[in-house]
Amino acid sequence: MIKFSKHNMRIIHVKAKQLFVKTRIPGADWAVNQYVGCQHACSYCYAKFVQRWYNYGPWGSWVIAKENAPELARNYHKGLVVMSTISDPYQPVEKELELTKRVLENLDPRTRLSLLTKSDLVTRDMDLLRGLAYAEVGLTIGGFPREVEERFEPLAPSSEKRVKALNRLHNSGLKTYTFVSPIIPGLNDIDLVIQEAKEFSDFYWFEFLNLPAAGRTFRDMLRREFPGADVSREAITKEERRIRELAEKSGINVKGIVVHAKDWLR
Repeated sequence: MIKFSKHNMRIIHVKAKQLFVKTRIPGADWAVNQYVGCQHACSYCYAKFVQRWYNYGPWGSWVIAKENAPELARNYHKGLVVMSTISDPYQPVEKELELTKRVLENLDPRTRLSLLTKSDLVTRDMDLLRGLAYAEVGLTIGGFPREVEERFEPLAPSSEKRVKALNRLHNSGLKTYTFVSPIIPGLNDIDLVIQEAKEFSDFYWFEFLNLPAAGRTFRDMLRREFPGADVSREAITKEERRIRELAEKSGINVKGIVVHAKDWLR
């Protein structure tokens, strides 16, 4: 069934056969995606690859909602569960559908959950997250100037809102982390992200732009509109070294630095 949200977002309601899917993400066992697609419409998003199978329009204009996800969430799965991998669990349509909220309500209390989002809406569900055996919540913060952030992430909450949400989550007793992504040398202010969030981040992840997955349209935009961006092999290697030095100097806990090294823009 296809419906439209009050924001003219195309919502495709489906019944899923399963919710927990085995994942190859290091350290995790299961991935949960109650949504497929994302209203944040981030132009660099690696998850755009799902459009190979879903021809509903431009990325960010549609989302698939697994309406029976809350019922499927009742089945306990041992190991670390990540939410989400091909969507954002707190994209704008979640305010209307509350699908993520209902999934969290139905998760077995023994569940170990790692959740990543760009939205401050996650603070709505702090009590539900604290009710799980283990929960860590990450906020993706790119450290872009506001005008760049608005171009890359047109419908996502501002970084300022994300930092405030991280603070609230941390003060509530939840384990929190900052996911600095996508790193594009010449555009991010990594120093600022570390300084703004280190007091309420138990650890950090850093991820460089996945250029092949970002797609040709984004690569062309990067060349055309952001001449200061440098995603050459040399620039990425230099920035990775600088991040390690910054981390040591600032005393933050870094879980990992992800470099997608197969192809660089030359």
